[in-house]
Amino acid sequence: MGNKILKAHEADNVIVALSDLKKDESVLLNGNSYTLKDTIPAKHKFFASDLQKGDDITMYGVLVGKVQSPVSKGSLMTTDNVKHAAQPYSFRDAHYTWQAPDVSKFTGRTFKGYVRDDGRVGTANYWLFIPTVFCENRNLDVIREAMQNELGYGVSDKYKKFTRMLVDSYRESGTAPTQWPDLSPALEKAGARPFKNIDGIKFLNHQGGCGGIRQDAAILSKLLAAYCDHPNVGGITVLSLGCQNLQVKDLLQDIKERNPSFHKPLLIFEQQQSQSEESMIATAIQQTFEGLIELNKMERQPAPLDQLTVGVKCGGSDGFSGISANPAVGYAADLLVGLGAKVLLAEFPELCGVEQNIVDRCMNEASARKFMHLMRSYETLAHNAGSGFHMNPSPGNIKDGIITDAMKSAGAAKKGGTSPVVDVLDYTEPATKPGLNMVCTPGNDVEATTGKAAAGATLILFTTGLGTPTGNPVCPTIKVATNSRLATRMKDIIDIDTGPIIEGQKTIEQMGEDILEFCIKAASGEVVPKAVQLNQDDFIPWKRGVSL
Repeated sequence: MGNKILKAHEADNVIVALSDLKKDESVLLNGNSYTLKDTIPAKHKFFASDLQKGDDITMYGVLVGKVQSPVSKGSLMTTDNVKHAAQPYSFRDAHYTWQAPDVSKFTGRTFKGYVRDDGRVGTANYWLFIPTVFCENRNLDVIREAMQNELGYGVSDKYKKFTRMLVDSYRESGTAPTQWPDLSPALEKAGARPFKNIDGIKFLNHQGGCGGIRQDAAILSKLLAAYCDHPNVGGITVLSLGCQNLQVKDLLQDIKERNPSFHKPLLIFEQQQSQSEESMIATAIQQTFEGLIELNKMERQPAPLDQLTVGVKCGGSDGFSGISANPAVGYAADLLVGLGAKVLLAEFPELCGVEQNIVDRCMNEASARKFMHLMRSYETLAHNAGSGFHMNPSPGNIKDGIITDAMKSAGAAKKGGTSPVVDVLDYTEPATKPGLNMVCTPGNDVEATTGKAAAGATLILFTTGLGTPTGNPVCPTIKVATNSRLATRMKDIIDIDTGPIIEGQKTIEQMGEDILEFCIKAASGEVVPKAVQLNQDDFIPWKRGVSL
């Protein structure tokens, strides 16, 4: 390991512990000595100088909090002595300039994707089942149980065998076995799949479509239309009850408005017009199977890297997120932008405190003002509900060194890199411009990934310091660990380890290149991200209420 401590930005007045530090220990950084007044756990921060009540706390070069009581140099930063604070923001002609990284290593490279009729390229080829209303969720579950395992896309077989073993033991001895069987056989069952060019059958269960307010059904329709139109989706089966707020005609209209040249197999079944539930389900399975036969004729083809659309997300963040995984993903994002691809940065509650930087990077005033409007409207909703962005850090975040929302945001924003903002998108709006796009979503892991896929992400880079099982039904999600301990302990869900940055073994730039290499392999189907292997198909529509 290199240094024990790190100053994330030269202007900072707090210092990060890269390993556990003991009280009274003296540590050196850039010729300065610090004698610690408290034990400083790894990922946490201590003060670089004596500060008084009301003084600013700066990290990553921005305001992240205010001192609540006098603190001493070398003492631990906590939720008791520091509270959230963020600098105000406004539009100004910043004339932002950007030096793109050297992309020569990737120039001319391709990935093997699925080229759709409209020219867009998917990184996967899925058949999608969607209900227009929650009343059809059970029918989707019946179809899922009938089709997923039989077609080789399920992951539950080993747990069924485990449960069967428990039952057999109970019947024989009246007790459960004292030792577990080996549950480690590979989850990927591609050899058993009859359709080698279909990566999965996905199901978008949800709790909407009726009840609530009509606006909820309207935004759900746009969300489902976005998933139908997604480049990774090759065919769709729709189950409708018939009497719900979200009518099939509304969904079809939203699909047409989103993509006038939409041309995919689209099977629609309305239960209240069917002879029986059994006949509807059986017919849906049969016609979908026939659709799969046709869809399986599509094969991967070489495509330039500018056809990638990569969402960047963090969840289960820790005190290392902003200094390892997020900046490494940010460098990969800059490489992608330099190659002409699209990058999507969302999670608006986790941009609190870095708004001015985002505003200054917008390529035109209209985008800057749209961003400010969406941020302020969102924050107003939170305040009106008695909450606020300042309440965003979770107990897990705080325990692992993220003390204020502005600190969390300043670290989270690094995964978007440093390139100019080419567009600002409201929820469900599609990304159409190459470069860095801002997408309005909550910070909530599943709501954010759901919104990124709706904007068109064909891969998602998801950084985590604590570990999270989040994935997405139609967008392969790549998990990036901030530290090697997590990557080792939760190796079944982690794809990439950026711990070598903390250990001083790799630079952010080197790790960013590694991440892009992994993205190319994942986009080509050469490696299958753990979230995909585990069917971590999380889908939660945002109802535009208060969600942080």
